[in-house]
Amino acid sequence: MRKIFAALVVSTVLAGAAQAATVYPLDRATILTASPFDFKVEFNSVVKPEDVKITVNGQDYKTVLGKEVQFVAEEKNKDKVLGSAVILRGLTIATAGDYKVEVSAGSETKSVTWNVYGTGAAPKAKNVIFFLGDGLSVAHRTAARIMSKGMTEGKANGRLNLDDIPPAAFIGTSATNAVATDSANTMSAYMTGHKTAVNAIGVYADRTPDSLDDPKVETIAEALRRQTGKSIGIVATSEVEDATPAAVVSHTRNRNDKADVVGMLLDAKPDVVLGGGSAYFLPQATAGSKRKDDKDYIKLFKDAGYSVATDKAELAANINANGLLLGLFHPGNMDVTLDREFLKKGTVDKYPNQPGLVDMTKVALDRLSKDQDGFFLMVEGSSIDKMSHPLDWDRAVIDTIEFDKAIGLAREFQKTNPDTLIVVTGDHTHGVSIIGTVDDEKPGTEMREKVGTYAEAGFPNYKDENGDGYPDKIDVTRRLFLNANNGPDHYETFRPKMEGPFVPAIQNEKKEYVANEQYKNVPGAVFVQGNIPKSGDSGVHSVDDVLLQATGPGAEGFKGYMEQSDVYKVLADALALGSKQTN
Repeated sequence: MRKIFAALVVSTVLAGAAQAATVYPLDRATILTASPFDFKVEFNSVVKPEDVKITVNGQDYKTVLGKEVQFVAEEKNKDKVLGSAVILRGLTIATAGDYKVEVSAGSETKSVTWNVYGTGAAPKAKNVIFFLGDGLSVAHRTAARIMSKGMTEGKANGRLNLDDIPPAAFIGTSATNAVATDSANTMSAYMTGHKTAVNAIGVYADRTPDSLDDPKVETIAEALRRQTGKSIGIVATSEVEDATPAAVVSHTRNRNDKADVVGMLLDAKPDVVLGGGSAYFLPQATAGSKRKDDKDYIKLFKDAGYSVATDKAELAANINANGLLLGLFHPGNMDVTLDREFLKKGTVDKYPNQPGLVDMTKVALDRLSKDQDGFFLMVEGSSIDKMSHPLDWDRAVIDTIEFDKAIGLAREFQKTNPDTLIVVTGDHTHGVSIIGTVDDEKPGTEMREKVGTYAEAGFPNYKDENGDGYPDKIDVTRRLFLNANNGPDHYETFRPKMEGPFVPAIQNEKKEYVANEQYKNVPGAVFVQGNIPKSGDSGVHSVDDVLLQATGPGAEGFKGYMEQSDVYKVLADALALGSKQTN
């Protein structure tokens, strides 16, 4: 009898859950006062408009929200009817507080509570420089310090710029629809104050197939334009349309809407945009274009007043100039530091004059600092992640060193501009750790036996005799051994990939990713059984918290454990985005 009763309870609960409406923004959403957002309710059945009841804090919603929703009789995905919906675009709430939203239609009900928050009337910081190391994990930092500075008798021989910025908080990275995450929704949470789903940027991911009609939330670029006269800068070594830089300005359910993101960049008009991704700016008739229309965004940006730089020399020529600047230095993602500056591999033969992250950051700081109202600059070390996915740890670590050098420029700027807040964090981590060393001089031919753990690890023998902060060689005889806890089938060579970026797995005739036999016959290579689905070609993100570091006015707002959406609240308060600062 008890089993029958329990089964009835479970079935009743499940039936009720199936008839729960969905409300956007979601429960526990945090919303800046007067910041525009879209309100949407999705019903799981077709309902009549007269049956829809919405209250806010017990009152009819129109009394509190001041607008009337639009009723959608049927939302569809192809021929399948998904249910009815109501939507209200561009809603704002002026008064801080908790807002309980209750919705019902027939048997469907839903209740969510939003926290609307304000900020101080005056900015704490004139400038904010937000450094995002894509995929930046503790192991990347440690390896960068050891490779760059060396270690003697267990003590580092020097410090990274990162090492002198106080650790402030641990940040949770999970998406609204999964514990695991990607760069789109994570950076979106930093840049909007709203968590969202995997692949989504600047929107709540709804059920409709159109990736550009989802409920929008305001981005930090839009808030800065609405409330302040500050300049905005975006610097990345990825395509400028990629998830992280796109999140500063964009609204899409699908991070791959890169051609549309270019249009959103033009609409937002950041004062400085530097990175790769020129293929999405070119009309489809141009060789190498990835657009499906005839729009020439290079011309459109020039018409909007932008100067355009396409290589290191043209960028350097702009260092003391004024005005808007667009720099596009590669059709896709820019080559990583190891290939660009040292090995001349990858696509460097085709694009030999690419600037680096330090070059771009220097120009951006020079341009933006001319604004008497101040600026917001986002700098991404993009390829820490892009080289961690294929398990190419040497390239990922060298890019971490470059990222740290860019942070050094900001620290120097802060010395003479103490009203600058610097934030350094990652968007997610990778499952990588430093295991010990690989010592070529150990006897035997089996590379696995040359791995040193515990006391057998000793210390690596990287050198930086020219003092540029990078190891003179990565293929030293005793080097760091980094390894991942996840990935596809692959061959571990225990060596840096001097011939070009590592490609651990390739597709077979079944469209499964299998170990790339290019590395099978490397002396001493061993086969490593993968532990992710065979549909995956590279390592995946881990769910670990990321570390956030901060220094400067407003840094005290970062503390303890925080959600990524909480980070935006601290940025908004430091910049007083809840207060109108222009006439």
